[in-house]
Amino acid sequence: MLRSWSILLCLFHSVHGSWDRFQNNAIPVAGVVGRADLLCALFFLLSFLGYCRAFLQYNKEGKQFSISWLLMSIFLGAVAMLCKEQGITVLGLNALFDAFVICKINMAGLIQKLLHRGKVLESSTFLSKGFLLRIIFLASGGTAILYIRWRIMGTGPPAFTEVDNPASFADSILIRVINYNYYYSLNAWLLLCPWWLCFDWSMGCIPLIKSVDEWRIIALVALWFCLIGLIYQALCSEDSHKRRILSLGLGFLIIPFLPASNVLFRVGFVIAERVIYLPSVGYCMLITYGCSILNRQVKNKKLIAAAVLVIMFINMMRCIIRSKQWRSEEQLFKSALSVCPLNAKVHYNVGKNLADKGNQTAAIKYYREAIRLSPKYVHAMNNLGNILKERHELLEAEELLSLAVQIQPDFAAAWMNLGIVQNSLKRFKEAEQSYWTAIKHRKKYPDCYYNLGRLYADLNRHSDALNAWRNATALKPDHSLAWNNLIILLDNAGNLAQAEAVGREALELLPNDHSLMFSLANVLGKSQKYKESEVLFLRAIKVNPNTASYHGNLAVLYHRWGNLEAAKKHYEISLKLDPIAPGTKENYNLLKRKLEQLQKRGHI
Repeated sequence: MLRSWSILLCLFHSVHGSWDRFQNNAIPVAGVVGRADLLCALFFLLSFLGYCRAFLQYNKEGKQFSISWLLMSIFLGAVAMLCKEQGITVLGLNALFDAFVICKINMAGLIQKLLHRGKVLESSTFLSKGFLLRIIFLASGGTAILYIRWRIMGTGPPAFTEVDNPASFADSILIRVINYNYYYSLNAWLLLCPWWLCFDWSMGCIPLIKSVDEWRIIALVALWFCLIGLIYQALCSEDSHKRRILSLGLGFLIIPFLPASNVLFRVGFVIAERVIYLPSVGYCMLITYGCSILNRQVKNKKLIAAAVLVIMFINMMRCIIRSKQWRSEEQLFKSALSVCPLNAKVHYNVGKNLADKGNQTAAIKYYREAIRLSPKYVHAMNNLGNILKERHELLEAEELLSLAVQIQPDFAAAWMNLGIVQNSLKRFKEAEQSYWTAIKHRKKYPDCYYNLGRLYADLNRHSDALNAWRNATALKPDHSLAWNNLIILLDNAGNLAQAEAVGREALELLPNDHSLMFSLANVLGKSQKYKESEVLFLRAIKVNPNTASYHGNLAVLYHRWGNLEAAKKHYEISLKLDPIAPGTKENYNLLKRKLEQLQKRGHI
């Protein structure tokens, strides 16, 4: 039997697991987070095989099993759970394997004996084989693992919203049960026909079944018709071999899926393709067993072989197609539009991807559609508000951001963006209040402190601006913009020594930041530390050679220092890069006049 299970597991990985692995995790470098499911599956199967190993030395009397392998199995189950909570279910699977495969419990026979004899069997076969002792080990190990997790992760379950799992928020218990079962049928269909795949199934992707007369009820009726038939055969078949195979296959199919079933607790998704990765082991076992029965009953063996090859080829091609979709965010998100056109999150992600690529016009369309589908989608409002702000459509941006913070008052990013818009509209008092509200909801918010500093600088509240930017750099030491503004503000205020100290501190933290080199070089030039200033200007130009102001200010430094030819060279480069640079042309004309005077005097 163990050999046959190993063959089935290999079949699972080669035929079915390939496309499923790709659909959930793409190529190996696509996302580290997806590896949790693979690691969980690895240790889950190792735990199960370790439990099987505990019985390899079973003698004919059935009184021996390996305690060490039993403990190893529990340990591997704990490791599986650390990778993914779903991994703890391997202990339940091991118990089922022990009862129906090792102890060969015949439920139908037991029930008949209990009914007809009217008393509990005094010495059941499975009790004499140490079954209860092993169950105590499994139960104790599972309890200890759950307790440790409870201590580490805390006592309360995660908080989910209605958009994450609408069925769990339905008022009627009947409606909840119907929709949960409909979700089970969809998961079963994805195992059978993995054609409609989506990276996210929430936010209206699957409309709720609100009455028992909807045609979709057929799906869950079909599911339970098949399941009840399989369970009946697993429990009541006279063929003990069939009972063991079906019991184990159903155990692999159902037990790992229980944490995602909404039966034990509410989950934060409608359908998640990753949670059917482990149950697909049971699916493959049942399919393989079904094919073996069909192969025995059908005379035309070539037809069966051809059908299996066709199915394998179709799944292989589906794997290739889905893998290509996972190679880029754009393809992945757009592939979901045809599967879940009612999912606001899909439109949001497509819009975000387009916005990141600079296609704001197309992004606006998808953000608006996301908000239309989900009028309380605050993240879509925030991102759309940001784009409108950049396009100077400030009134609509303010309206969207105000609505976002109304819906979610603790949305710190929306408060900050609202403050930026209000600042642009010259409503400084409201902007300041929005910034402080953002900081109230997110204590460590360097970008908000930076924008608050800009507001104070616009209001000539220099001391407050310095404090705000200092807070930004304290919270985020690599905040280049805050450091730059600190240096420039101190420089403009005439505090050259303090500006120099801040600039040197910033460059220690960000030694390759050309903008900081430029700002400190300006300060050093004003302090007549020409050589140090020149070194920093040249370093900044080496990193970013096409910035006109870098060449222009270096030219001014050379001009003051008396290196007129070098000044002329960099003035000309600056004017070539930016012919209308303020002040550069005037300085260049002054230099040319000075050079002409020196030529007339014969000094050149």
